[in-house]
Amino acid sequence: MNGDIRVEPVLDRRGLTAFIALPDRLYRGDRNYVAPLRLERYEALGPKNPIRGHTEVRLWLARRGAATVGRISAQINRLHADKYGPGTGNFGLIEGDDDPAVFRALTATAEGWLRERGQVRVQGPYNLSVNEESGLLVEGFDTPPAVMMGHAHPYYARHLEALGYAKAKDLFAYTLDCAWPLPEATLRMVARPIGGRVVVRPMDRRRYKEEVAKALAIYNEAWADNWNALPLTAAEQHHMAAAMRPLIDPDLVWFVDVDGEPIAFAVCLPNLNEAIADLGGRLLPFGWAKLLWRLKIRGVATARVPLMGVRKRFGHRPLGSAAAVLVIEALRKAALAKGYRQSELSWILEDNQPIRRLIDAFGGRHTKTYRIYEKALG
Repeated sequence: MNGDIRVEPVLDRRGLTAFIALPDRLYRGDRNYVAPLRLERYEALGPKNPIRGHTEVRLWLARRGAATVGRISAQINRLHADKYGPGTGNFGLIEGDDDPAVFRALTATAEGWLRERGQVRVQGPYNLSVNEESGLLVEGFDTPPAVMMGHAHPYYARHLEALGYAKAKDLFAYTLDCAWPLPEATLRMVARPIGGRVVVRPMDRRRYKEEVAKALAIYNEAWADNWNALPLTAAEQHHMAAAMRPLIDPDLVWFVDVDGEPIAFAVCLPNLNEAIADLGGRLLPFGWAKLLWRLKIRGVATARVPLMGVRKRFGHRPLGSAAAVLVIEALRKAALAKGYRQSELSWILEDNQPIRRLIDAFGGRHTKTYRIYEKALG
């Protein structure tokens, strides 16, 4: 209890349904909110999500009388403790009415649960992992989120900061005009360290599983030393490969091979949010048909690059920089040929200057900022 607010654990399907449905009310009238597909949310928040194999998760609802007024999760990720040491728990999936009491009750509950389990610091939001949706939107409320990115009300940050939450790191989203040509001088410059050893190629559609495994192996290696990075487990890789398969166009997955070894890759996905914006999260009775027609026949105009990487041993060498430029340029040209006008590159750590400079060279515009907050648990 917190005043007239009750915070109750989600214990059954009915509670999970209320948890998933709450944002639809909170964002009613917000033209930039896109309701996620209900089926996807049940799977992501249910026991079959592979992160449950190494993460303890709790979900709560805040209620005032019979009304649901907020929600939050808390997580303890064993992989994070193994890599960075114990003591840091996470919160996520926070949504609520514009009421300080709601946010106070939600965070107090999550913090108390974490404190009882020996955590001395809370960080988030992670929904439910750094490898899923990360950060709270604090800039860029005027456009809809891209697929697998979050939306929020501006008051969320204000209420969290009033409760002692402070910035830990900002994550940037950039928008790239697919018609923006990379200057020929830049292409000539990156070609110098390459010689004839490099092949820039699309995914081999006949070997989907093997190609995805190569990409995710590069991803795990490339991101290993980044702030708060966690490797994708084998189960998470399998789950991600299966989940993304309906969206993946092999012509929009590109590799750079050096002497036959893939050293860089990038994946571009059609922006599912553009296709589902008016479905209200539901695929029945006619949502399936609308979605398939929009994705497979009419097409969408926007896309997102959620995965990209260069093998660590090449990362700070001219060859690694050249590979990054070439794979993005190949992806840009392929996306443009398929009718995409814009692509979001997200997310990018605020202090990842090499990638930010590369995106600047492609004419990318910083359009959204997502913030990771943290707080000591006294």
